[in-house]
Formats: sequence, C-alpha cells, structure tokens
Amino acid sequence: MTTDFLDHRVVVTAAGGGVGRRIAERFHESGARVFAADIDGTGLDTLADGIHVLKTDVTSETDVNALFDAALVELGGIDVLVNAAGTAGPTASIEEGDPEAWRACVEVNLFGTWLCMRRALAAMKAQGSGSIVNFSSTAGLFAYPNRSPYCASKWAVEGLSKSAAAEAGPSGVRVNTICPGAVTGERMDRVIAAEARQRGIPERQVRDDYVRLNSLRTWITADDLAETTLFLCSAAGARIAGQSIAVDGHTQSL
Repeated sequence: MTTDFLDHRVVVTAAGGGVGRRIAERFHESGARVFAADIDGTGLDTLADGIHVLKTDVTSETDVNALFDAALVELGGIDVLVNAAGTAGPTASIEEGDPEAWRACVEVNLFGTWLCMRRALAAMKAQGSGSIVNFSSTAGLFAYPNRSPYCASKWAVEGLSKSAAAEAGPSGVRVNTICPGAVTGERMDRVIAAEARQRGIPERQVRDDYVRLNSLRTWITADDLAETTLFLCSAAGARIAGQSIAVDGHTQSL
C-alpha cells in the first residue's frame, strides 16, 4: 500500500521491535513524522534516521506523560496513535495463575493502552481530528484456555476502544482495534513453547494447531498488520470507527 502520510504526526508504542517497529517504519516511509516509544531502548536505537525515539514504560504515568510532552513539542500535535505495546502474560490455568504475573499482564495491555489514549485523545479532540489504533487480539474475540490474563485484558481493550470511539467521534477522532491472529516472530515462539509445556505436547503440534484454527491456514506477519494500520489511519478509512478488525486468516476459535 502506498498511502501518503506526508507530515502526519504519529506516535507508535512498542516500536523497538516486532509489529510496532514495522508500523513505525511504514509510517516513516510514507512521509509521516514519527515518534517511537518502547521499553527496550536498544531496539529504538536501530530505527531509521529521522524517527524520534524515547524509551518508555507504558505502565508508568511519568514515562507516558514524558513521551507525549516530548511528542507534542517535537511534532506540534498528534494525528495518529498506535498502541502496539503488549505482553503475552503467563500460561497457566486460572486456579494455578500467579497473581503478580496476572496483574503485570493487565497493567501493560490495558492500563498502558489507557494511559497513552488519555493523552492522545486530549490533543486530538482539541484539534478536531485524529485516529487511534489499539492492538487487541483474536483472544479479545474468543475464549483462550490457559491464557486468562491475556484474554481478559484484550477483551477489555475492545470495550475501552469502543467507549473511546463513542466519546471522541463527535470531535472528529476515530478509534479502532486490530485483532491479530498468530503473528510470526520471537514473541509467538515463546508463547508456543509455554503452551507446549502446559499441554505436554511437542511445539510442532502447537504450531500446527494455530494454523489449523484459521480458514486460510496461515500465519500473520508484521507487514500484514502494518498495512492494515495504515489503511485504518488513511483517508480511505475515514468512515471506519469503533470497529474491531481481525487480521487472522478467519479464526473461528482458540
């Protein structure tokens, strides 16, 4: 997709690697002025010249305020926010779950998304325009056995996003979610290893199960998600708000 984002002002979280990184790169390639945040400063340091970076823990109100203060000064406003920061959380049954691991997962996936949204929405409402894309998951659409904190937090992101879309729509601000399926990369490799241990089966069987669960029998790539994000934030997506867009090869259950 060759959508032109010349001089659009974009903030992307989790931009040091994986999906967030590819989204930041694609906006930059399309002419946007990009502010990239991640808790991993090393990953940020290897982004392309011209992308502004700031090491940020999205669960820290201090860090998030510093990010948006800097972005608003450097960019002069915010046209797009992509909340890509998230964590897979623990793999365990509900009764065997660790309270601290449970809390940490929800802190990143839900609270971090809200902290960033509240700052972006204030700026976008004031200027009368803007687009926010929050990353949920197919786990925000279906039950996900042995991944209850991840599942619960992603369902919550769906509710948060729809509420924000209803609040901000009259001010010209659009809020949508993307629900990825199984995305290739190191994070999914770790999830698969944990699930294999939990279920007592080989990792290859877990991988095969993920492919079998979607109609296209496919994995999802960072490029798939980056292109969908750009579409939602473009003029072509100008009438799309409050929607959950599944990029998952048509998953019907988990």
